[in-house]
Amino acid sequence: MSGLFPLAAAFCGVFATLSIAAPGAGPAAKRDTVVVDEKTEAVIKGSLKWLAANQKANGSWAISGEEQAHPVAITAYTLMAFQSAGHLPGEGEYGKQVAAGLQYLLDQMTTEGIYGQRPSGQYMYAHGIATIALAELYGQTRSPVIRQKLDRAIKLIISSQNDEGGWRYRPIAKDADMSVTVLQVVALRAAKNSGIEVPQKTIDDAVKYVKACYHPSSGGFGYQPGGGPGFARTSAAIYSLQVCGLYEDPQVKAGSEYLNKNNREDQEWYVYGSFYAAPAQYMIGGQTWEKWYAEMKDRLIKSAKKDGENYFWGSAGRGSVGPVYATAVFTMVLAMPYHYLPLYQR
Repeated sequence: MSGLFPLAAAFCGVFATLSIAAPGAGPAAKRDTVVVDEKTEAVIKGSLKWLAANQKANGSWAISGEEQAHPVAITAYTLMAFQSAGHLPGEGEYGKQVAAGLQYLLDQMTTEGIYGQRPSGQYMYAHGIATIALAELYGQTRSPVIRQKLDRAIKLIISSQNDEGGWRYRPIAKDADMSVTVLQVVALRAAKNSGIEVPQKTIDDAVKYVKACYHPSSGGFGYQPGGGPGFARTSAAIYSLQVCGLYEDPQVKAGSEYLNKNNREDQEWYVYGSFYAAPAQYMIGGQTWEKWYAEMKDRLIKSAKKDGENYFWGSAGRGSVGPVYATAVFTMVLAMPYHYLPLYQR
């Protein structure tokens, strides 16, 4: 495995940032004073050990207790958790686990760019996060094996965009919603910045759809245009606008304020929302990011559960899908100050 996926000369390398602007550009390019302290590092290390111990024999991860529950999506989130702490295929303490997880995703890819033979009704959720994970790994390894599969996945995303500029559950150009759309937007930006051809119109139309879901009276974003605001969809929306270069957009600033007012674990899809909220606030930087990380760090360290010397998180918020997912996402949040993931670099 290590021969197929050599470590990049530097983690930021040619895939330094997902945003259109150059690394270090934009309002978020302020001196970052947030660091991972000793206690937090111990929790991160323990959570990675727990995730490694829960990997399936075929290299995948899935919802605990359910062998076949969303393995593509859960594997992708878990791979990103390991990357957030600097572990790449064949490199680092968990290089073997990352290589096996990556190989699982690659093996799922069909010639049509679909992950698996019988995708579920919510297939494009898994497609989006799996493609983000592949783009991150390709950006840090430049593996031609990953490149080939990534090309297929991106072509499927481009071809299934609907007339409004968004995406929904299945890879057909029909209707759209915020949560599915944002995953595709981030995947497209990741792929484009790593050298994959993506039409600018595809991204521009996607931005128009996201902005159409804005809820002016609250500063949040709805599930679809005209819908009410929510924590998870607002997190996803403002981060997708940021990775497309709209750092100073008034909707981004309003959305950030909405998140500050609604950062509670009882929010629906809180784990999913946290996956986007942390990098969104990081992109804003300064006191906004310092306050957000401090609050999340305290909350997550208090809520982490012990499993021997390991740590994990159980269900959090309405709509949770289990401890493997929660542990992967919350590990990424805590590890963000390491700056290993290109996805989370300014």
